[in-house]
Amino acid sequence: MAKLAGQLVEALEGLLGVPVPLRLQAWDGSVAGPPGAPTLALRNRKALRRLLWQPGELGLARAYVAGDLDVAPGSDLYEVLSVVGRFSERPDIRALDLGPRRLLGPDGRRALAVALRVGALGPEPVPPPEEVGRVRGRLHSRSRDRAAISHHYDVGNDFYGLVLGSSMVYSCAYWTPEAKSLEDAQEAKLDLICRKLGLRPGMRLLDVGCGWGSLLLHAARHYGVTAVGVSISTEQVALARRRIEEAGLSDRVEVRLQDYREIADGPFDAISSVGMAEHVGSEQYRVYAEGLHALLAPGGRLLNHQIARRPDHPGEPHRTSPFIDRFVFPDGELSPVGSTVAALEEAGFEVRDVEALREHYGLTLREWVANLEAHWTEAVGLVGRGRARVWRLYMAASALAFEQNRIGVNQVLAVRSTEEGAAGLPQTREEWLRRPSRRPGGVPADTDLGDRPSVR
Repeated sequence: MAKLAGQLVEALEGLLGVPVPLRLQAWDGSVAGPPGAPTLALRNRKALRRLLWQPGELGLARAYVAGDLDVAPGSDLYEVLSVVGRFSERPDIRALDLGPRRLLGPDGRRALAVALRVGALGPEPVPPPEEVGRVRGRLHSRSRDRAAISHHYDVGNDFYGLVLGSSMVYSCAYWTPEAKSLEDAQEAKLDLICRKLGLRPGMRLLDVGCGWGSLLLHAARHYGVTAVGVSISTEQVALARRRIEEAGLSDRVEVRLQDYREIADGPFDAISSVGMAEHVGSEQYRVYAEGLHALLAPGGRLLNHQIARRPDHPGEPHRTSPFIDRFVFPDGELSPVGSTVAALEEAGFEVRDVEALREHYGLTLREWVANLEAHWTEAVGLVGRGRARVWRLYMAASALAFEQNRIGVNQVLAVRSTEEGAAGLPQTREEWLRRPSRRPGGVPADTDLGDRPSVR
């Protein structure tokens, strides 16, 4: 009898009509497939059963998270994902219909016969517990958004500390030539945001989706602002408040457990929104943009840092990632950067600058994956093996998506011009990005606000 791996590869290639680009290692120890290719390990029959019930990304993700499918020793997760990604985007594979007609044809019957012989046919396996069930409530209602945010962010601050490192910044770092570590690059990103916003002592900053408070701390320490941060993650808010208290900044920085739609105490001199707008959703984006515009003082600046997807081809419907939606970011939505710019302008903003940081996010995600792998045993102890595998898969796949230009990330700087049309920006980009000189203690030496007087 032929070895199991060889049977599976032969059946799969017959069903797909093309050679598979990966080697397969079956649970009997046999290996088959193109020499030198990365190898996927099928740990048990349930891996095949998951793929038979859910061919494609969701079945692969469920099998990997559950531990039924893995990357074989000696192979690299990034290489496996890259090969699978290129293969799945082939026009002939995307057009393949694995419906009843295909499965009941000669190749389909042969594949099903192999599945029957190896015991892969049977009831659909229960999805891993890390998968989100049906999210209840109206899409992007406040209660449903809280549930979606809690699924992603309330997994434990200690776990995030292992992955993100001491900076506790969960957005792409800014890899300047001077950055020697992830922490250096994250501090450079925080400082870049503060400079783009033109922060000065006495200004009032709003940070929407403030995470664990790192930008608030940087802006208060180094730019002398007073600040308000909002988040709907209970664990983020708890740690952010503790960090601010430990830094002795509670008199100048406030963190609230609050939805962005509930903020009513503007105006603010500057508003930052970093990695938050992806959760807003297309149907609420106008509410988001108009709300921030109303909260901003005339002459104030908004820095919107947001992941973007590539535009769809004409006539092609947008495809969301079932793995990301089911396991990582329930209800998350990405839009092309042009749509984001248009929405901000429609809300009354004047967009003054767009900076693409796509390559920076690829580098950042690889650092996070390395952190997770270096602390794997501790991470599994904190959140369980399944959730740790979700994060490893999600971050590695996202790194490749940024590197291969399938998604991007952009900082959009916009202003609420005065009634006279003044934007309050210096004449050149070089001027408004210049680092202010520092006093002892880190705050800028120049307290002259120029064309941007504080609203306080």
